[in-house]
Amino acid sequence: MINHRGPEFAALMEDVTQGLQWALRTGNDVLLFPASGTGGLEAAVVNTLSPGEKALFCTMGSFGNRWAAIGEAYGADVVRLEVPQGEPIDPEDVERILAAHPAITTVFVTHNETSTGVSNDLPAIAAVVKSRGKLLCVDSVSGAGCLPLETDALGIDVCVTGSQKGWMAPPGVAMIAVSAAAFERAQQATLPRFYFDFTKEKKYQDKRQTFTTPPVSVLYAIQEGLAIMREEGLEQVWQRHALVGRMVRDGIEAIGLKLLAAEGHRSDTVTAVHSPAQSPDELKDLLSHLRVRYGLVLAGGQDELQGRIFRIGHLGMIDETDVYQILCVLEQGLSDRGFRSRVGLAAPAAQAAARQGTPSAEPAPVA
Repeated sequence: MINHRGPEFAALMEDVTQGLQWALRTGNDVLLFPASGTGGLEAAVVNTLSPGEKALFCTMGSFGNRWAAIGEAYGADVVRLEVPQGEPIDPEDVERILAAHPAITTVFVTHNETSTGVSNDLPAIAAVVKSRGKLLCVDSVSGAGCLPLETDALGIDVCVTGSQKGWMAPPGVAMIAVSAAAFERAQQATLPRFYFDFTKEKKYQDKRQTFTTPPVSVLYAIQEGLAIMREEGLEQVWQRHALVGRMVRDGIEAIGLKLLAAEGHRSDTVTAVHSPAQSPDELKDLLSHLRVRYGLVLAGGQDELQGRIFRIGHLGMIDETDVYQILCVLEQGLSDRGFRSRVGLAAPAAQAAARQGTPSAEPAPVA
């Protein structure tokens, strides 16, 4: 352990924050808070809104709903744009709501919904929001570092991510890119805050310190994760996730399982799959069998999707070999539990996807 007020930590922090600026494609300050991703979502709310202020929360799953619930807990006037789980946010609906509610000052939207495996068309949504002069806050906890994300080009004012996803580090740090406009808003916003104060944190980070005691070991891990990403190249990281995502999806469909996310908006970091079981208990037994017998840990569904889906995480340090292992073990586990009568379908489908070549990771043009 090192002194978090000393020169060694200052050097560590400078390397981490500059690396995050590189990976997020931003010149904005990146603030570091000891917290989970949810802490970052709360920070975005309390620094941009005042009691009774009207804000639009676009929700398409558990984490979008959580962000809206944070807004409601702090007394914001929350307008919800909610779509069925598995569906993306339609930019035209954002346009419609902003036209109907001109008092809305800020839009909160999820880039990649971890609970459903859905990725939004962020460039299109951002274009609508910025065309109306609104502040834009984005939850990219399971997107940043893996999916194309041009923070400055899209005009994102607050971009929240977390150490435990694509950055290949343990949980414990919420990383938030904050624009000049968001800092200006934080000077005016009157929601109560202390721990998650943007202005206070920036004051300390300008001295290469943090306001509160940081999880130093997690920052070392983020530093190493960023070094790995720099060696590979950011566009190559995006391309690898696109390839892995396609391989997983094609393999899953070859087994005869159904994907939750709408086609064209399926995440390259997490895939949500409809349960093959007849009951939640049967699904629970399958996931337990995969974990205990084969060491494959898959996540269940959240909230109303609990017992109805399972989720495969494929982000961070993952490659084609990992995909084959995941799919073959899953297929064997399904056979063990009587959900499938044969194996050997997933790997050829994934291999065919890999042979198609790496999808382009060029970001969509900014409208």
